[in-house]
Amino acid sequence: MIHQIKKEQFLNASIEDVWDFVSSPKNLKKITPDYMNFVIKSKNREEKIYPGMIICYKVSPLLKIPTSWVTEITHVEKNKLFVDEQRVGPYKIWHHEHLFKQEEKGVLMIDIISYKLPFGILGRLVNYFFINKKINKIFNYRYDRMKEIFNT
Repeated sequence: MIHQIKKEQFLNASIEDVWDFVSSPKNLKKITPDYMNFVIKSKNREEKIYPGMIICYKVSPLLKIPTSWVTEITHVEKNKLFVDEQRVGPYKIWHHEHLFKQEEKGVLMIDIISYKLPFGILGRLVNYFFINKKINKIFNYRYDRMKEIFNT
């Protein structure tokens, strides 16, 4: 079963400023909770994203156990969208669409996270009791940080 979470946030900023921030992998740490122990291992973290870019991380989402996570940026349309997909990591499927829409007084940022856990029914139970809440908590933190960065 593929699960999906959709989050929307309005940012009081220009599309150019928002894009400049989100298209730089080095900024991901700024919007990731400290308890995740997030570290980018790739040497290309100073570059802007591009289709085919591979980004390697270490993250500790559960019980402070370090986990390798590798994503590929599969689609990029400047000032509009980008997509990252897990290539190595804890999910059977991880597909994350980042959408940006210019509006009259700012930018509507939309995240659509589609994911599937391994282990069949056990994975579905773990998702129901734990993973879905954890992903929402991480994205709520991310949205609070984006609000601090762009709306103050």
